[in-house]
Amino acid sequence: MTQSTHVVRRAIILAAGLGSRLQPITARRPKPLVQVHGVPILHNALLCLAHSGIEEVTIVVGYRKEAIIRSCGHHFAGVEITYCESPLFDRTGSAYSLWLARDALSEDTLLLEGDVFFEPEVLSRLLTGDSRDSAAIAPFDATMGGSAVTLSASNHVQSIHMNQTGDTTAGQDLFKTLNLFKFSAETLAGQLRPALDRLIQSGAVTAYVEQLLKQLVEQRNVSLDAVHCGDLKWFEIDSLADLGTAEAIFGPGRKGDDIRAAE
Repeated sequence: MTQSTHVVRRAIILAAGLGSRLQPITARRPKPLVQVHGVPILHNALLCLAHSGIEEVTIVVGYRKEAIIRSCGHHFAGVEITYCESPLFDRTGSAYSLWLARDALSEDTLLLEGDVFFEPEVLSRLLTGDSRDSAAIAPFDATMGGSAVTLSASNHVQSIHMNQTGDTTAGQDLFKTLNLFKFSAETLAGQLRPALDRLIQSGAVTAYVEQLLKQLVEQRNVSLDAVHCGDLKWFEIDSLADLGTAEAIFGPGRKGDDIRAAE
């Protein structure tokens, strides 16, 4: 198990979305079960979490939820899994999914999006050190899309920019969020959970987690340390092109047993 000043034993994975940009693959299977060299994205995340000492995982499911539950079960690689169902998965955003799982936000927790394929060292870095609240980041390049952040001189996330592409970030000193976060129990109870409640009660059910974090960070209610992972293997898979990039990054023959062997 990775050594850390604060032991984290719980994680939440948001895995409810339609994955429409990965059609036709996602017509047959939910996005988190799309495979990179034979390994489903969600299985890879669970193996990495187990390698990092995580004991309990809550997975928010929606689209083709039965396939995810059947594939992962309630115990996977020694990790205990519970499921939280989003009945409105086709018309809500990731913030709504997290709000549904809010009862699990009661202790130090890792938060993962269910479409990121990464190597175990990413979580090792996120969990190591004294930081209680942190975000995994990497330099934004032309192959990427999504949310980006700027950093302060003290290596904190200073601002968050939504819907960025390689074209819009060209020439700017921006970093891509891996959508892998660590939050302390204090931040969850004092800031994130109340902000989630206000957001959903206002009717903003299509909002993304990044939009909520943008508000909290820029109002200085939450301070996120940046954990640099640009030298590690990872990729967020939203489209068929992204899937091809992830397969190129990880190379042929990538198997879940490789992670087990690293333990």
